[in-house]
Amino acid sequence: MFLKVITVAGLASFEIYAAIPAGFAFGLSPWVIFFASVTGGLVGVFVAAYLGDAIRKFFNRNKKPKEPKPETSLIYRIWNKYGIIGLGFLGTLTVGAPVSLAVGIGLKAPLQKLITWCCIGVITRCIVFTLVGHYGLKLL
Repeated sequence: MFLKVITVAGLASFEIYAAIPAGFAFGLSPWVIFFASVTGGLVGVFVAAYLGDAIRKFFNRNKKPKEPKPETSLIYRIWNKYGIIGLGFLGTLTVGAPVSLAVGIGLKAPLQKLITWCCIGVITRCIVFTLVGHYGLKLL
């Protein structure tokens, strides 16, 4: 059982879409699946945030500043419209926390706020998908 829980948590650190169905396939309780996927998802958020920030600093340490580009692309329009909440919360719900964090770090978003909203998104995503999986299996 311990190995199954660790597997669900490990999968959740990369992608919650894979972790929750794996937990149900292993025959784990919905509560165990929820707590393992939340734990793994939150670990994944912090690892991606701090590793991503360290990688960005490593590559930018010897770079001379270049002249700023006009901010008219699609990503900047979305960023200006939805801001940190849209990127952290909605981005985590749709594409996952690592992708949202990578985009946020690239846009030089405040890391602490981005982490907070990504964590809220991970918890929400785990609640929704665990409930859908649990009640979906009850329908069968």
